[in-house]
Amino acid sequence: MILVTGGAGYIGSITAELLLERGEQVIVLDNLDRGHRSAIPTGVAFYEGNVGDREMISRIAHECEIEACIHFAALAYVGESVAEPARYFHNNVEQGIALIDSLVNAGVRRIIFSSTCATYGEPQQLPISEDHPQNPSNPYGWSKLMIEQILQSYDRAYGLRFIALRYFNAAGATRNRGELHDPETHLIPNVVAAALAETPILQIFGDDYSTPDGTAIRDYVHVVDLAMAHIRALEYLRSGGASDYVNLGSGDGYSVREVIDTAQQVTGRQIRFAVGARRAGDSSQLVANAAKARSVLGWQTTYSDLASIIRSDWEWRTRILTDGQRGARSSR
Repeated sequence: MILVTGGAGYIGSITAELLLERGEQVIVLDNLDRGHRSAIPTGVAFYEGNVGDREMISRIAHECEIEACIHFAALAYVGESVAEPARYFHNNVEQGIALIDSLVNAGVRRIIFSSTCATYGEPQQLPISEDHPQNPSNPYGWSKLMIEQILQSYDRAYGLRFIALRYFNAAGATRNRGELHDPETHLIPNVVAAALAETPILQIFGDDYSTPDGTAIRDYVHVVDLAMAHIRALEYLRSGGASDYVNLGSGDGYSVREVIDTAQQVTGRQIRFAVGARRAGDSSQLVANAAKARSVLGWQTTYSDLASIIRSDWEWRTRILTDGQRGARSSR
């Protein structure tokens, strides 16, 4: 069985759904602090609790014969991590160590870790490859880098095999699941919400970056492509692959203004926005070199052109407003 921590969240629930479609047996562990019970696919066993609960992890691992863990559960707001670093180090690092310890003690030797491009900090060159220096600009990035280092040490000492997937910007939706946080800090869902007039005025955080139009540039990758990367990573570890770190991105960077322009074209709606101060901890540009994902995992993007990402979010968000239903709405 595959244990998916944070499987009631945005990327976790979609990954669980794709695993099920491939005949895998899946167990979800989530404390529902930012995940939602309704997001967990039908047919998945669910445990409510914290990843730092060593007794619970040990019991799940033995009762369910866990083969591998896909670890999504974490707090993931950059700005919040700057304001509340202790919360991030407790939740992401302290509880992450407890999870890893419990899995290793139970004999589990495969982990796929939801990491982030925030471990790189302000880029020294673009696009960013996996050998780029890691110097995070915020506590969120540091918390993920710490877990990467712990996994590396456990590999050497205990034979734990892992793949750390360094996401760039997850976005988009499936028919039934999408991104809807409270509060929402990510650009594309906020842009689409503004197009739907759910948000009167979109806030842009800074227009004085060293970029062509002054707004920050990001690499957006569709959530389904991200979910498939986890399945590829699982297959890779099952085949005896060595531990590694892998970027997940499209390789294309878009500024905030370019995202707004594309969203206006896709939705046919005008999007009103206002420019404010930069947000603490944000980098100016983050664009992936994803060649390693292709060569090591055999992964490539299918849905990650910007217009398709925005369209999928627009269609999902329009559908849930029409149906009066809310699907998956949490961070990874």
